Amino acid sequence: MKLLKKIALATGAVALSAPSMALAQDGAAVVAGGDMGKGLAVIGAGLAVIGGALGIGMVGKGALESIARQPEASGTIGTNMILAAALIEGATLFAIVVAFLA
Repeated sequence: MKLLKKIALATGAVALSAPSMALAQDGAAVVAGGDMGKGLAVIGAGLAVIGGALGIGMVGKGALESIARQPEASGTIGTNMILAAALIEGATLFAIVVAFLA
């Protein structure tokens, strides 16, 4: 969890310093909202993918632990795991689309 906080802080620092670092070829500052908005959308999409991957990984880990503890319920646990993973993947895809439309 500490690594996730460090990544979030580093991403925020880059996003806040991006306007001062973005310069056109003639040295004039780039208008905010142009290319910076696209860059922030890519960062948002990347964070959505990381979150979705962590969520699906945790679901899979929990399902495997549950099956190891109660093997006779493996069919029900597997079905619920696939349903939860599909919902997480759908939410991740929705977040990516929203990030690219912003």
